[in-house]
Amino acid sequence: MKNFLILFLSMSTTTLFAQQGTTPSQEEQQIRDVRRLSNLAIAQHDSLAIANYWTNDFHLISSRNSEVAGREQNRKLFAVEFKTRKDVLYVRTPVKIEINATWNMASETGTWTGQWQESDGVVKLSGTYYAKWHKLEGEWKIRGEIFTPLSCSGSSFCKQNPNLN
Repeated sequence: MKNFLILFLSMSTTTLFAQQGTTPSQEEQQIRDVRRLSNLAIAQHDSLAIANYWTNDFHLISSRNSEVAGREQNRKLFAVEFKTRKDVLYVRTPVKIEINATWNMASETGTWTGQWQESDGVVKLSGTYYAKWHKLEGEWKIRGEIFTPLSCSGSSFCKQNPNLN
């Protein structure tokens, strides 16, 4: 199953553009490639690899309103989650990428899914996200991500209210 998912993630960008009959710009394709590699690192539970795609000042607002600042702090968060949720998987799927080449910045909007086993069932989360990208020393890095949940099912986890502070 995991190998199938990795193959699927590596092919998904090419399939999307073939269906739309469009070709992404070189800059957009670079961002899509980094996103694909980020998804693969999550699928492989490799927190060190994931962190390579973030800026040092990376900032996250999670689907449950947790805020974490800094690449290393976010990497540690993923490492703990991979230990406690052995089957956790998150997939981000870009829908739209817009680039400001003059300022070396880009925005990405898309959909995301999350899934893992709890004692009373499989949690299945999904929603939308926004990512801010910055090109540093010729490489696109993610500066920030905000995840909005739109659906949760499969476990009592979904009935827990998120932190609203």
